[in-house]
Order: sequence, then structure tokens, then C-alpha cells
Amino acid sequence: MSQFWINIIFVGLSFALYFGIAIWARAGSTKEFYVAGGGVHPVVNGMATAADWMSAASFISMAGMLAMSGYFASAYLMGWTGGFVLLALLLAPYLRKFGKFTVPDFIGDRFYSKTARLVAVVCLILACTTYVIGQMTGAGVAFSRFLEVDKDTGLMIAAVVVLFYAVLGGMKGITYTQVAQYVVLMIAYIIPAIFISLNLTGNPIPALGMFGTDVGSGMPILQKLDLLVTDLGFEQYTADVPNKLNMFLLTASLMIGTAGLPHVIIRFFTVPKVSDARTSAGWTLIFIALLYTTAPAVGSMARMNIINTVYPQGIDAPALQYESRPEWMKNWENTGLLKYEDKNNDGLIQYYNDKNEAYAAKAAEKGWQGNELEVNNDILVLANPEIANLPSWVIGLIAAGGLAAALSTAAGLLLAISSAVSHDLIKKTIKPDISDKGELMAARVSMTVAIVVATYLGMNPPGFAAQVVAVAFGIAASSLFPALMMGIFSKRINSTGATAGMIAGLVTTCIYVFLYMGWFFIPGTNTFENVESQWILGISPLSFGTVGALINFIVAFAVSAMGNPPPKEVQDLVESVRYPKGAGGAIDH
Repeated sequence: MSQFWINIIFVGLSFALYFGIAIWARAGSTKEFYVAGGGVHPVVNGMATAADWMSAASFISMAGMLAMSGYFASAYLMGWTGGFVLLALLLAPYLRKFGKFTVPDFIGDRFYSKTARLVAVVCLILACTTYVIGQMTGAGVAFSRFLEVDKDTGLMIAAVVVLFYAVLGGMKGITYTQVAQYVVLMIAYIIPAIFISLNLTGNPIPALGMFGTDVGSGMPILQKLDLLVTDLGFEQYTADVPNKLNMFLLTASLMIGTAGLPHVIIRFFTVPKVSDARTSAGWTLIFIALLYTTAPAVGSMARMNIINTVYPQGIDAPALQYESRPEWMKNWENTGLLKYEDKNNDGLIQYYNDKNEAYAAKAAEKGWQGNELEVNNDILVLANPEIANLPSWVIGLIAAGGLAAALSTAAGLLLAISSAVSHDLIKKTIKPDISDKGELMAARVSMTVAIVVATYLGMNPPGFAAQVVAVAFGIAASSLFPALMMGIFSKRINSTGATAGMIAGLVTTCIYVFLYMGWFFIPGTNTFENVESQWILGISPLSFGTVGALINFIVAFAVSAMGNPPPKEVQDLVESVRYPKGAGGAIDH
């Protein structure tokens, strides 16, 4: 059986499972649509949250970044994992005690202001829309290779799948679909990693294999990798980063962005009790750890496999002939995500760092005229089984896993967007007398519109999946997280201060990002080149969310200090939320 049909079987079976769950768990009320009825078991919710969280950026792009960036990319691991600790300790139980449906719900009621609610809706839509671009991009990458269609066609297939089970089932359908998707994506991630670790190190546990010995050379894997990359003019794989401020700010931005992401927060509204919110967050960390402890090994081994493919006889021997390239390179060339240009017309594949001036001069003596191989970060995890010559069923499995990762998070994000529009914008602001049935219809229509917009943006992404996702975290970090923290822990912040803080944090972060990544992410519209020498104080646009959050806090406290304190009933609300005992069910009115 051909690889194409094996992929079709694995992907088709997983999609059939998702559709079946959606039909079984379809939502019949707004409570089921928004919070799955409020009765999800903490362990089930932990698994669903892990799937919601382990997006295309985690499954597809993170290992690619670790492969190409080495130690610096560990900021993503530390930031995303640390964010869940913040969420479990500082936000989840208190927001569950509050007992509403959405993040703007809390902000609107806590800051007793329709304006604050509307600003929170705008921040939520911007963060979730930016995030969902990365998911749709990841889905397009997976479809384009494994189903042998172009990226845009793959995006449209993904959109139809999400449209079916998310619009029909709402949070109830998404919850149980995400449990299935977690199982699919984890099996798809772990099994190839075990095979690859066995091939390179003889150790079946990838996280241990990364610190083991390369069976070919007898050297420690990381030491061998350091030698390979430096011999090709790249930065040492395990080298420390010179710009520690930027790495710290990126880690912090990812942490507080995680804690402020609406699609993750609303998952904690689905459990029965306040204590379950913390328990659920703990289970989420356990489920996430299975992938996050494996990703560094997958990244480092993928980098080694690529170099060994291009230089099968070693760095000092002639490189691979283009005509003799393996099948996996031909397959990925067809997607446009792997490119070869024979710059010196010798028919060999020269892969090295031509931006390193000292090495470029040395390479020129060999007749090399520049790096000839471009490998998109987002393909490494998906290509790993092919690079390592693993069985065809493993390749089909990882196809299903990559799609599960992208679609599970996309569904959660789209639900957060539709809930904000139907519940906070329509129900709470424009048409308070709308019926439960009408609100449910508005939620489904708004989700459909969001899917169409997300699909279009996925066809024109501003960067690879994890870059786009980091921008989304910056937006959440600079706008929603400070408002939630001040709303829970400070009785002094009033509606004017909170609104001004959210606007200040959001606007400064968006402007800084747009200056370097293009206005509204439109290619070619950036004011400055996105390189470290052009960054203000060496702060990357991906790291600016931390600065935006500080601006938010400062503005909110300063404006609140100049105005009246919140009303007594609001201060009493803060006091009651802060002691999370015995919350009732989530309510919508």
C-alpha cells in the first residue's frame, strides 16, 4: 500500500472519531456550548486542556525551533510550562469561583463597565485570532505533505472539520474531541521519538537518549551535535545566549501570556468545583510534560539527522549529490517548505551558515558560493520519521497527530472568540433580551465567521507557527493578564484605570510588533528590519509582551489613584472571589 493511502487511513479514522464524538456530544443549550454543562471531571478536563494547549506550535514548530536555535529556544519550554503554574496558582480557582462563562464576563462585572468589557472583547479577539493563524498554518503544512494537496486546499479541509465538530458541539463537543486528540497526538509524537532515539543512541527514552551516546561515533549526542554545527559555521547548539535580557523577557511574556490566554482560562469554567480547577491544572501539567520533556530530544536529533543526510560521509567529505537525495527531500520540495538552489552548479548540496563571515570565506576556498538548502522549521517533526527511515505506519500516525494538534487548539480558540461575540458583545451589550436559543445561534454563526477569517489569515501567515503564536502570547500578556490579576488581587483598581491599562498595554505591544513584523502582519509594510541590531534595547517583538504588561500595570494603578475607588459592592465581590470556597455552577445572567 502506498504512503498516501496509509496517511489517508490514519487521518480519515481520526477525523471519523472526531465527527462521531461531535454528534454524540452536541450542545443543546448555551451552558453546554460555553462550559460543557459545568460537570467535566478534572482529569478529563486536564487531558482536554493539554490538547487545547499543545497546539501546532508545540507539536510541529517547537521541536523545529529547538533544532535550529538550540538553547535559546528553551525559553518556549520554560515560558509555556511556567505559565500553567501561574494559571493554577493565581487565576484558575478565583475565576472558577466567580462562576461566569468568559474572560470579558469577569472583567466587565469586576470593573463595573461595559467599556471595560468591550475592550476585553477586542483584546481577546486579537489574541485568539493571531494565535489561530499559527494553528491554521500548521494544519496547512501537515495537509500539504501528507495528503498531497496544496497548503490552501489543506487549510480549507481543516476549516470544514473544525467547523463541523466545534459549531455543532461547542465546549461539550470540543472537550471530548480534545481528549481523543490528546491521545492521537501524544502517540504520534512519542512513538517516532522512541524509534529515532533507539536508532541514534540505543536508548528508548528520548529525554534520556539526548544525554546519551551516539552509537555511530561513541561521543555524547550533544557534544557530537556541537561539533557538527560549529564545523558548518553555525552557533554551538548548547551555547549560552549573549542577550539574556531578551531571553528573560521572552520567557516572562510566554508565562504571563499563557496565564492570560482566554481559550485556556475558559476550560477551568467547565469543572464542577473550585478545588477541581486547581486539580485540573495539575493534571494538565502532567499531560503536557510527556510532550515537553520529549521535544528537546526530538529537536536535537532532527538537527543531527539533517546534517548526516546532507553529509553522509562526514563534514570533510563531499556533500550529498542532489540527484541522489532521499525520497523525503523530494516529498518536502513539492510542498515548497524545503528548497534547494545549486549556486555553484556542482550538483552537490552545500548546507552551511553563509552568514558567518569567517566560515563563508573558508567555504569560498572550496568553491562554495552560499548555502544551498533551506529547511522550514515547521517541517522537522513531520519529516522526522521519513528522515530516520521509519515504517510507513509511523509516518501516517504523525500525520494524524500533527493535524490533531492544530485542530484541537484551533477549536478552543474559535470557541473563545465566538463566546466573546455572542455572550459579551450581543447578550451583555447589544441585545440583553436575546433568548437562550437565539444566543446559541449567534454563537454558532460567530464561530463560523471566525473560522472563515482564520482560514484566510492562515493562507497568508506573517511567519512560521511558533513565531505567530509568540505574538499572540504577547498580546494576551500585555492586555488581559494584568486586568485579571488586578481584578482579583486589588480592590483599588477602578474601571477607568483597568480600561486605560488594557488599551495602553495592547496598543504599545501591537505598535512595537507591527514596526518589525509588518503593519497588521501585511508583508513588506514593516518599518524596521526584524534583526537584533534594530531592536530597541535589544528587545525582540516576540518578547515585548512583558514590557506591555508592565505598562498596563503602571497606567492602571496611576489612573486609578487619580479617581474614585470602586463601589463597595465591587470591593465585596473581590473579597469573595479571593477566598475560593464552594462556588456554584457557572451562570450566564
